[in-house]
Amino acid sequence: MPEPTSTGAAIRFDAVEKAFDASGRGRVVALSDVTLDIGAGDICGIIGRSGAGKSTLLRMVNGLEVPTSGTVTVGGRDVGRASGADLRAIRREVGMIFQHFNLLASRTVYGNIALPLEIAGLPSGQIKQRVTDLIARVGLEAQANRYPAELSGGQKQRVGIARALATQPKVLLSDEATSALDPETTQTVLGLLRDINRDLGLTILLITHEMAVVRDIASHMAVIDGGRIVESGPTYDVFVQPKHPTTRSFLSGVTGITLPAFIASRMQDSRPDGASEEVIRVTFAGSHATDPMLAKLTGEMGISVNILAGAIEEIGPHPFGNLLISVDAARGSDAREYLQRHGLLTEVLGYVR
Repeated sequence: MPEPTSTGAAIRFDAVEKAFDASGRGRVVALSDVTLDIGAGDICGIIGRSGAGKSTLLRMVNGLEVPTSGTVTVGGRDVGRASGADLRAIRREVGMIFQHFNLLASRTVYGNIALPLEIAGLPSGQIKQRVTDLIARVGLEAQANRYPAELSGGQKQRVGIARALATQPKVLLSDEATSALDPETTQTVLGLLRDINRDLGLTILLITHEMAVVRDIASHMAVIDGGRIVESGPTYDVFVQPKHPTTRSFLSGVTGITLPAFIASRMQDSRPDGASEEVIRVTFAGSHATDPMLAKLTGEMGISVNILAGAIEEIGPHPFGNLLISVDAARGSDAREYLQRHGLLTEVLGYVR
């Protein structure tokens, strides 16, 4: 077996590239120079649009795809170099849940969860105890003898989660596990994953195209675009100060903070001649998230503020809010300086005549 190396990460992608030979299209690069560490016990969300490379990235963790160059390590072991019994041993430590559940229609809830244990050759007594415990953990005691056709989508996904936990993995992979579920069921499944992460200390790597899922569950996140990681870090930090246009695009969808059309259609990047308004994004974070700073700005600086859009929410235990405002362009720098002095983040979006 490839010797473990000490990286300090449960999962590590080091300068990973993946290329395919596509019929009629030549060599297609799915991933390029991907370097990312996922710490033990973290929940890391990889977000990207369809075709960005996130599924390929996920499949490398359990050896379903092998890097063209670079290395993927799990627990310090090089997955790409492993084969045979060594690869099977790594895969037993990596559970996976799927978007469309992938349950066997001919097996009950109990039977589906027991399958990986039967394949591993565990004694029947151990299988029974383990499966019974897992069914209780995911709250399906009443459905233990039902078949997939008799289950709701949320129940099917809970079976999938229990099956992924059967071999007592150290890493859990989630392949768009909530995208086929309604919002209420999604929250139930995310809550279950949070509990599993807390109770079992599992490292969870999930891919999604839904920023709300990342916001609700992930301690860390990475944004993938065109096969490259364009931004990564603690989820709260990325939400508060997104640096890449792709990240900002995803954030605009989840926060709902967009300029009204009648403002956006008239906005210019540079300040036009004559009287105009400066449009500013103000980010309220941490201890300042609920401070009445705009009222103070008007009261202390005499600067009138027009609120165009806004929202306040939570990321983990931290409050976080965005407001889009406009002020007299002649006082824009004064307003931004005042807000920044009081711990808020500001960004000039443009100008309106």
